[in-house]
Amino acid sequence: MSATLVVAAVEDRAALAIESLSLSFGGVMALSGIDLTVAPGEIRAVIGPNGAGKSSLINVVSGLYRPDHGRVWLGGRSFAAVPTDRLAALGVARTFQNLALFKGLSVLDNVAVGLNHGFRAGVFAQIAGLPGARRERAAAQERAAAVLDFFHLTDMRDRLVGTLSYGVQKRVELARAVVARPRLLLLDEPMAGMTLTEKRELTGFIRAIRDELQATIVLIEHDIGVVMGLSDRVAVLDYGRLIGDGTPEAIRANQAVIDAYLGVAHDLEAGEGI
Repeated sequence: MSATLVVAAVEDRAALAIESLSLSFGGVMALSGIDLTVAPGEIRAVIGPNGAGKSSLINVVSGLYRPDHGRVWLGGRSFAAVPTDRLAALGVARTFQNLALFKGLSVLDNVAVGLNHGFRAGVFAQIAGLPGARRERAAAQERAAAVLDFFHLTDMRDRLVGTLSYGVQKRVELARAVVARPRLLLLDEPMAGMTLTEKRELTGFIRAIRDELQATIVLIEHDIGVVMGLSDRVAVLDYGRLIGDGTPEAIRANQAVIDAYLGVAHDLEAGEGI
């Protein structure tokens, strides 16, 4: 079998594969020759110092950035640039570093928004409340209600999101991301700003998303204790280059990773073993 066919076979089995990916901004290299494969059902962490290229990588996979070179493979399909308008249809969902919720809407309505991409009724039909639009809205709210139960948010379903604590809002955002049952979930610093208790709760939900909803998860996270306790494998970026890729145990022992990122200042935090 030729090398090309071998690569194609690998990409076809992967939930996500990144091939020779490079990205620059105004001559500054954000990503340089990244090759990365994420297996189905895996929780894969991406770590590295600030400015290492972690969010840029996620933004390429979710179609927000177009790479200068390389390809992204999603479920065996290859893209030079991932189409953002087809992201949900490709089975991909993501969260962002900053909350992107509608503070004036209820918890239920915020989660139901995650299904809007699948609505067939047009804007006029929805505004006019035509029968087809009403049926779609009812079905979306029923599905959203089931996801709220999964995340232990049922008793808050009618609360305005803006009245909830930050930790609960992060849980609502995660619920909205999974309501459409994505095959690949991209999480950009989901634990940022959380207390240790909130991190433990969210860690449990992320495991449940993988185990019960059969989603593959790519996770950017700065809490090394969370990363080491939660991930199946860890990829490490530094100055846009991949300097480590392996199990948590292998990454702990990787001298290049220790020198670039872990060291003393980034030693395991209180979240270890979460």
